[in-house]
Amino acid sequence: MDTRGTRSYLYWLYCQFELITCSYLMEPWEKVLFYTFNVAMLLTLLYTAYAFLPGHLGTALQSLLQLFGGQQDNQHVPVVK
Repeated sequence: MDTRGTRSYLYWLYCQFELITCSYLMEPWEKVLFYTFNVAMLLTLLYTAYAFLPGHLGTALQSLLQLFGGQQDNQHVPVVK
């Protein structure tokens, strides 16, 4: 594995990130605030996706299955004696 090439590629990606966000123009203390805010937002997004997305996807899938004639709840099936 070429670690020197990987390291230079990661540095290139970091430079591209700084160019896109214009953070290369910031003072060091501004960069700290900027990166802290961005990391906090990313972590909040990941936690929200982990905590709430499975429940919402399950409910949406259940609704779609009922809409397209999939398995129905027991309430709608008549009981034959």
